[in-house]
Amino acid sequence: MIGGSRLRREGGLRVGGLRGDAASIFEAGLDRADPLLLMEECLSMDGSRLLVKSGGIEEGYDLERYARILLVGYGKASARMALGVEALLGDRISEGLVVTKTGHGEALARARLFESAHPVPEASSVEAARLLLELAEGADEDTLVLNCVSGGGSALLCAPAFGLSLEDKREASALLLASGAPIASINCVRKHLSLVKGGGLALALHPAVSVNLILSDVMGDDLSAIASGPTVPDATTWGQALAILYDYHIYDKLSSGLRSVFEAGAAGDLPETPKPGDPAFDGCDNILVGTNYLSLVAAKERAESLGYSSLILTSRLEGEARELAKVFVGVAADIRAHGLPLRAPACVLAGGESTVTLRGAGKGGRNQEMALAFLGAASEAGLELGGLCFLSGASDGNDGPTEAAGGFADATALRACRVAGLDLKGSLADNDSYRFLEKVGALLVTGATNTNVCDIQVLLVGPDQASRATGSLSSTISDVE
Repeated sequence: MIGGSRLRREGGLRVGGLRGDAASIFEAGLDRADPLLLMEECLSMDGSRLLVKSGGIEEGYDLERYARILLVGYGKASARMALGVEALLGDRISEGLVVTKTGHGEALARARLFESAHPVPEASSVEAARLLLELAEGADEDTLVLNCVSGGGSALLCAPAFGLSLEDKREASALLLASGAPIASINCVRKHLSLVKGGGLALALHPAVSVNLILSDVMGDDLSAIASGPTVPDATTWGQALAILYDYHIYDKLSSGLRSVFEAGAAGDLPETPKPGDPAFDGCDNILVGTNYLSLVAAKERAESLGYSSLILTSRLEGEARELAKVFVGVAADIRAHGLPLRAPACVLAGGESTVTLRGAGKGGRNQEMALAFLGAASEAGLELGGLCFLSGASDGNDGPTEAAGGFADATALRACRVAGLDLKGSLADNDSYRFLEKVGALLVTGATNTNVCDIQVLLVGPDQASRATGSLSSTISDVE
């Protein structure tokens, strides 16, 4: 495998036992989503023709017919994707610009690397969008643009439209992120305030031919939602964006300037985002190269190699993190009591992206909150945590505004909580999962993975009492009892 493991084994990842198995299974999912591997699988050369394969379909592009080849990109995984493109095309690439989150860069030879802010846009995000639009607008019918797209591009590129300012965009983004709205709803609003998102970049690139290689970080792999779809037609409307602001109680918190823009758009006084059938998309090929589901399949294979009966519950997990934690507690209880949906030792996997409605002033992210909520729900349900481990982690290595990817929930964490006299319920009420998990040694820390395919949850239930008596998986169980 190109690139090898991207996990730094630090913090909680040094432990063995079930926690170590959960980390190994999570790591297998990350390795499958390594952008270098994905580019190697997707791209190849046949003479002067660039071949792009995805989902059993192959497209070809004769590089000799283009005067210039541009390499661009945006998103948390875009730099590593671009590294794979450079490895194949080398000096065929004329120039380029790749925008990624600070700390997620790679050493690129043919394209300029630009790091900007995430998850809330800053001045660097505005400059990144300006530079990308400038490069795009210089492309013509003799230009081939290879575009590496991954999640995170919404914040990394900020090009305010309709006279709005960076502060206006920051205000809207912060309120959306704190509202508990799903990513598709957040992106619907973002698209209508931007010159780049919702097909805006396609307008700027036209009439060049663009090959947009897309790594999905959204459930169902809706291309229009990934990085807010800069090269994809937008079927959402101003009216829908306004409705989202009302549904999530954001509208009254917006400045009068932002409210007036949404009202004008919904009234038809501002232009809509480009829709399907717009000529801007005639030379625009959007190609899916990696998904959360592919990572879950690899994680399942790793779990089975470790001796666990395994299943993938879903790749479309969504909802409040603390409520979803109760679902995993229920699944663990059924495995223990009834051998459903699997007999122990069992591994149940899921992927997607949960949300957190901020109620307190603590620090954390959706995956850490899910791990903390699992501990609380298991305690309330009387579920014995010995021989059980739950992991929830962000594939990009950053869960919320923290350096952790997520967290573990197991007997070790609960025991440390009791010894330290920590207030589990209070921490959850204050959305303070990071500090709680840090104190009990249950943070999942990977460092920047330079990929991004949503989140991965791993539930491990060790052998039943009869199996334990035989010594099966004894080294696994001993570390968490």
